[in-house]
Amino acid sequence: MDLQILIGTALSIGIIHTIIGPDHYLPFIMIGRARTWAFSKTLSITILCGVGHVIGSVLLGVLGVSLGIAVGILENVEAVRGDIASWLLIGFGTAYAAWGLRLGLRSIEHDHQHDNYHASGKQHSHLHHHLGSHIHTHGNSQNITLWALFIIFIVGPCEPLIPILMYPASQGNWVDLFLVTLVFAAATIGTMMIMVAALYYGLLKISLGYFEKYSHALAGLIIAISGILIKLLRI
Repeated sequence: MDLQILIGTALSIGIIHTIIGPDHYLPFIMIGRARTWAFSKTLSITILCGVGHVIGSVLLGVLGVSLGIAVGILENVEAVRGDIASWLLIGFGTAYAAWGLRLGLRSIEHDHQHDNYHASGKQHSHLHHHLGSHIHTHGNSQNITLWALFIIFIVGPCEPLIPILMYPASQGNWVDLFLVTLVFAAATIGTMMIMVAALYYGLLKISLGYFEKYSHALAGLIIAISGILIKLLRI
């Protein structure tokens, strides 16, 4: 097969499989908005997870070729990885939504009535919420979120990459293998960045109003739904 055809195939599949897979960009957009991440931070995390996403399949493909493992077996392994990744996405989204819902409910201010026995003896009220120092959106919770995203993308496979890699590898042409891999990786990560950039600024313009306090819950819900869609539609 001509190298130009392989590169063209890698480029087109890298772009298409990223666009139709909401898991490639929705988690970063939704969590970035909920946590008010700067655009540069959101994009940096996207790139990091994108690199991990591609490397996992590249290593599997190269290992499979080196050991002479059949393409069908490698594709089955990728399918299992895809199932695991989708369940992790659903689980992470659900857990994040539950945490976000709890955070939102505890942030609701309400009146507390008190008798001021130590002064005038009159009743007074003040606004009060149940957000304590132990419930926050920074520190450990943020680190857990970043690690969870990274692990999910490491586990998540690039299913189309294996067959593309197999042909040049089977011919012993490692230069072509490197070029095809590089093009696929650039197409995948580049498309992730473009989708995140386009939707990031679009979402910033949308005001959630009263539901702003539930932005974390909405982020988790959308992430869980994207995981469900991936599992059902096999995208």
